[in-house]
Order: sequence, then C-alpha cells, then structure tokens
Amino acid sequence: MKKKNNLGLIKKFLPYYKKYKWILFLDLFCAALTTVCELTLPMIVREITGVATSTPAGVTIDLILRCGLLYISLRIIDTCAFFFMASVGHIMGTKMETDMRRDLFGHLQKLSFSYYDNTKVGTLMSRITTDLFDVTEFAHHCPEQVFISSIKIICSFIILCTMNVYLTLIVFASIPLIILSLVFFRRKMKDAFTESRQQTGELNAQIEDNLLGIRVVKSFANEELENKKFEKGNKRFFHTKKRAYYVMGGFQSTTRLFDGLMYIVVVIAGGLFLVNHKITPADYVAYLLFVTTLINSIRTLVEFSEQFQKGITGIDRFNEIMEIEPEIKDSENATDIENVKGEIAFKNVSFSYESEKKQVLTNLNLTVKAGESIALVGPSGGGKTTLCSLIPRFYEISKGEITIDQRNIKDITLNSLRENVGVVAQDVYLFSGSIKENIAYGKKNATDEEIIESAKMAGAHDFIMSLPNGYDTYVGERGVKLSGGQKQRISIARLFLKNPPILILDEATSALDNESEHIVQLSLERLAKGRTTFTIAHRLTTIKNADRILVLTENGIEESGTHEQLLNTNGIYADLYKLYSTN
Repeated sequence: MKKKNNLGLIKKFLPYYKKYKWILFLDLFCAALTTVCELTLPMIVREITGVATSTPAGVTIDLILRCGLLYISLRIIDTCAFFFMASVGHIMGTKMETDMRRDLFGHLQKLSFSYYDNTKVGTLMSRITTDLFDVTEFAHHCPEQVFISSIKIICSFIILCTMNVYLTLIVFASIPLIILSLVFFRRKMKDAFTESRQQTGELNAQIEDNLLGIRVVKSFANEELENKKFEKGNKRFFHTKKRAYYVMGGFQSTTRLFDGLMYIVVVIAGGLFLVNHKITPADYVAYLLFVTTLINSIRTLVEFSEQFQKGITGIDRFNEIMEIEPEIKDSENATDIENVKGEIAFKNVSFSYESEKKQVLTNLNLTVKAGESIALVGPSGGGKTTLCSLIPRFYEISKGEITIDQRNIKDITLNSLRENVGVVAQDVYLFSGSIKENIAYGKKNATDEEIIESAKMAGAHDFIMSLPNGYDTYVGERGVKLSGGQKQRISIARLFLKNPPILILDEATSALDNESEHIVQLSLERLAKGRTTFTIAHRLTTIKNADRILVLTENGIEESGTHEQLLNTNGIYADLYKLYSTN
C-alpha cells in the first residue's frame, strides 16, 4: 500500500480535533501565556542591568520589588496555564486516541473473512493499542509545541534585532544548519520507528500464538522449541530497536552540537560587539538569556520531531487499516429480509480464494426447498465449508448468484441476512465471561427465562446447574474450563436463542467422544427441526436421515439423493459409507 506523506496523514488526522476544538484553543491560549512569562524574565533582567550600569543609584528597592512582584505574578499565571496544558491538554489527546481506537475497532468489525485469513491477530492488537499510544502525545504536543516554539523564535528574533541586528543575523544563520540535520534524520527516524512498530506487531503475534496454543506446546513437551523460536523473534525486535536508537542518538547528539555552536557564537561575537561598544552590557546579558530561550525552543522543536515521527508512524499505520475497503458490504439498494422461509438457490456460482488461483466452486447449481435438510459429504478440499460460508456472505462469489426466497443475497443487508443464518462449527468459540453471557450472545436483551429455555432445548441446562455457580460460571478464555461437548451445547443454546430459519452445521460433532456426540446430536436434531439445514459431516451415520445428501468434490456435485438411494448407486457415497462402516 502506498504511504501518504506527512502532510496527507496530518490532513487525515485533523478531523479528530473537531470535537475538542475549544479545549485546543484554550490549550494554545495557555501556551501563549507560558511563553509570555518566559520571555518576560530576560526583559526584567535587562531593565535592572541597564539601570545599574547607567545610573547605579536608580536601582532602588522599589524597582527591584516591582520587578519581583511582576515576575511572581507572571509565574502564578504560568503555573495555572501549565497545569491546564499538562492535564486537560493530555486528556484531550487521550480522548482523541480513544476516538481513533473506537473507529479502528469498528472498521475491523466490517472487514471480511478474507482479510483475517491473511492477517495476524497479534499484529492487529499492536495497531489497536501500542501504535495509538504515541498518538496521544502527538495530538496534544504537536500544535502546542509548534505554537510555543514559533512564538518564542519569532519574538526572540524581533527583540534581539532591537538590540543588535548583526549579532541576531549571525545567530539565526545557524538555524538552517539545524533544519538540514532535521530533514536528514527525519526520514531515517520514520523508517526506523515504522520497522520497530512492525516488529512489535510480529512479536505480539508470536506471543499470542504461543499462549493460545500452550496446551499443545506442553502436550508435545516443546517448551524449549518455543523458547528458541521466541528468542529469534525477540532478537529481531532488539536489533530493530537498536537501529532506531542509533538513528535517534545521532539525531540528538547533532542537535546538541549545534546548541553549543550557537552559544559560543553569542559569547565570542557578542563579546566582540561589547568591546567595540556595539552592544550595551544590559543588552548583552539579556541577549544571552534570550539565546538560551531561543536554543531551548529550537531544541524542543528538534526533540519533538522524534515524538512527531512516532506519532505520525502511529497515524500512518492507523490510516493503512482505515483505508482498507471491506470486500463485502451492503449494496446501495440493499434492504432487510423478513419472514424468511428458507428457500435457497445457487445459480451458476463460482468461487476461488484470493490466495489460490484454483477454483473451489465452478458453475455450481443447487436449489434447496424451505425446511429441507441437506447433508454435504465428500473429500477434504471439495468445497463443502466454502459452499456454506457463501450463504451468509462470509466470502463474495466471483460469478453467479445466490438467492434466499428468490432474493439475491447481495440485495439483502448483511445484518438482516446473518440474523437469519445460524452456524454451529466444529471449533466452538466461547467468549471470556459467564455461561449466561455466552448464551445471551445469540439475542440482544434476552431474558433469563429465554436463556434457560434455550439451554434446556440444547440439553445444556442440567450440566450448567451442576456447576458451582450455575449460569454465572466463568468459562475461561475460549471456554477452556469446559469440555468439548459442554462448549458445543452452549453454542447450540446460543443458536436456539437466536432462532434462525437457516442453519449450517459444520462438522459440529466430529471432535466429540461418543457419549457427547449422542447428546449433542439430539440437540442438533431439535435445533434443525423445521429449518433449512446444511450439515457437513464426516461421520456419515449422523446424516442418514437427511432429506438429501450431496456428494461434493472438486468436480462439483457428483451425487445427490437420500441415504438409501446413494447406497444403491454404489458410487462415491457408497464407497465412503463402506469405508466408514469398516472403521
């Protein structure tokens, strides 16, 4: 993906200030106050020094007290203004980060299965969290630091010119050298921080992969292997960070060199002007103080460029995802579908995954009556799961059309379509939380009575009540505290609560033991009653009662019929059934 330049990224970022524009204005106003306070001190010193050198008797207690009172008053104002900047200003940045994270998370919800097929979850975690941390500092400090430093530099230049134009021009002549060093290092810093962010995502992905698969690791006693794999990733991360810090170190040390050169220029050139009476002692002292302010301002800008690059890198990576268009979205004329009966038709449907050139389905035609029970069997890779995934538009077909009740699914809103399709997969995913929360996921605002009734229909109520906390039992991450059969029954209860007219059972019992399979199978039969059902199964005994069995291979639907009809044909299904029966 082509990356935007910094200006383009900032333009994308600016709308996030809109909600907080008054906070931003107050923040900049406070920044102006602190700047005025800082610029006043050299003027006070200049006034006292000027009076002392010209008319020593003029340095009275009254003059000193008035100057002291003025500076104390300004410092009180400075303290209040700085508190606002440090607290409310940072909170504004955090609010903007929160808004960006909300938008990024919401956008990720819209992206299609194909995106997640090719993206590591750990990398996305890094984008949502780590990458946006620096955006908080960027959002607050970018306008603030640029504003403060600009005022200080401009005001210092004007005031210094009133003291000695030539000395001022000599001092400011070194600023272009600092800017050149900034431009030189900026690109290297951005590349270094971008690479560091990428490696952070990769490391997060590796850690997540290990922790989610920790039971497999331990079952194979491969802890040492995982440690070695992690050590490689950890070292890559270290070397990336090391390169970034070398660039940053070169950048900061160069700016310190220029700081010293500016000081020595003022000391030597200013001293020569003082000897030749081209500048007064009071102006010379004030000049040194103003140059200190000037150098601090330039140093702040230069050091801020490091923070700027981190922030702009975070915005860049945020923008990369936000610009990814969802492959599957509602068409302009899409509307909800109501009173779904469940008649489904595939008309010359072809499909292939982006990462594969080979067609998974080619010109497939299939009509399923409302309430019909369809079983899909065949060798792995024949397209059984793919065919079912196309019904709720988890993937987009490349050719043909799929209709539900004579309506093209592309003309149905995604929410409405998927609300009418329920899926029970082999790999059940339960969210970290209670059993009650996981069942309630099937229906918004479900009552306790509805949740319990759904659990009873799924054959899950008895085992749930036997648990210490019943429906409030914590299931652990991914439901790790429950058995496979228990997790599957909770997922079925979730679908009973959803109550969809179309049902997809994707090898829902293949990973269960015989006892659990029998219990779950009874639950599935209750769930499938009266619904249009697609069942994918390797255990052929579970589909004997299907209204129609389809044998799907790389060549498409090669056989179709009831269990008895297909056995009598002595074709692929008969061979599969005989093979299964002898095992």
